[in-house]
Amino acid sequence: MDLNDQVAIVTGAASGIGKAIATRFVKAGARVVIADLDSDAASATARAIDPTGRSMGVAMNVTDEDAVNAGVAATVSKYGRVDVLVSNAGIQIVHPLEEFTYADWKKLMAIHVDGAFLTTRACLPHMYRAGRGSVIYMGSVHSKEASVLKAPYVTAKHGLIGLAKVVAKEGAAHGVRANVICPGFVRTPLVEKQIPEQAKALGISEADVIKNVMLKETVDGEFTTVEDVAEVAFTFAAFPTNALTGQSLVVSHGWFMQ
Repeated sequence: MDLNDQVAIVTGAASGIGKAIATRFVKAGARVVIADLDSDAASATARAIDPTGRSMGVAMNVTDEDAVNAGVAATVSKYGRVDVLVSNAGIQIVHPLEEFTYADWKKLMAIHVDGAFLTTRACLPHMYRAGRGSVIYMGSVHSKEASVLKAPYVTAKHGLIGLAKVVAKEGAAHGVRANVICPGFVRTPLVEKQIPEQAKALGISEADVIKNVMLKETVDGEFTTVEDVAEVAFTFAAFPTNALTGQSLVVSHGWFMQ
C-alpha cells in the first residue's frame, strides 16, 4: 500500500503525533498539508519534512469555521483535491469534575469534537466528488476507558467513535472511509505537561504518575511512540476498500484490550 500523489490534511501537525503522521505520509508518496494554530511552526514543519513543495503549512484554528474552510480551500487551490483528513488537533486539561470550569469544558470539547466536525464537513465534498477518501480521527484509549480528572477529554474521545461511525455509513456510497486511532500514553509535550499536573492533583510523585497511573495497565511499562501511531494512520489512509471502516484501533502496549 502507498499514498502516491494523494493529498492529506493533518491538523495539529506542527509537532508531536501530527508531525510523525505527516512525515510518514510524505514517505509514502503523499502531498501533505500541515494545519496548525501556529502558522510559522506549520510552515517550518512542512519545509523540514519535505523541502520540495510536496508539503505546505496552513494556519488553522479547528474551532473557527472560517479558518477551517479557508485552510481546506487553500489545500484544494494548491493541490487540486483532498484524499485524506487526519483530525489530530487536541489539548488536555485535568481537574476533578467538581472543579472544572465550564469555559475549560467548552474549550476542550470545541477543539476535539467541533474541530473534527468542521474539518470533516469541509473535506467531505471534495472526497465525494473524487469518489474516494479516508477520514481519520485521533481518539485515545480514553475513547474506550475512563480515567479520573479527564471528564471532558474522555467524553470528547468517546464522541469521536460515534462520529466516525456516522461518517463511515454516510460516506460508503462515495468511497469514503472513517476510522479512529486510539493511542495509549505517547510522550509528547501534551503528556509531559500532564505528569506534574496529575502528580499535584493526585498527591503523588511524578515517577508514580508515570509508573502507576500512565503505564500501570500496559504489558511492558512502555510509552506508545509517535511512530507507532503514524504507522496505524498510514494503514487507515492507504487501505484500499470499505472493508476497514467505522473501526477504532487501540495502540497502547496492551493498556486496553478488546
